[in-house]
Amino acid sequence: MIVTTNSETETVLEGERLGGSLVPGAVVALEGGLGAGKTAFVRGLAAGLGIDNAITSPTFNIVNEYPGNIPLFHFDMYRIESEDELFDVGWDDYLDRKGVCAVEWSEKIPTALPQDTIFVKIDSLGGNKRRLEISLGVSS
Repeated sequence: MIVTTNSETETVLEGERLGGSLVPGAVVALEGGLGAGKTAFVRGLAAGLGIDNAITSPTFNIVNEYPGNIPLFHFDMYRIESEDELFDVGWDDYLDRKGVCAVEWSEKIPTALPQDTIFVKIDSLGGNKRRLEISLGVSS
């Protein structure tokens, strides 16, 4: 599915739409350059899951946890040098906890992602306009 958004608010709303359809154990892999809107999309995922916490990028923590009926585990792989580092922070444990894992910079950990991962590629089209490509199980 390809969607074009014209504002950050619309990008958040698309994340919320997806978040409302997610089940425990889902993994959402986000791809896109700096400032593409990955964190805005994750704010929407959180809203769709019924989480009303302030969502911030976990760049320096690697993962932020947000409690809810279905918890959200928000990962940022920007500073990860290898998939081994991901497993050192307990990736397998997070997958087993049956929350939703949202993974920014997921292209850095391709073999760690489950087969049924939902991929969201976000491209900036200039200004606040974004192209979102959402697919199941295949990196775009």
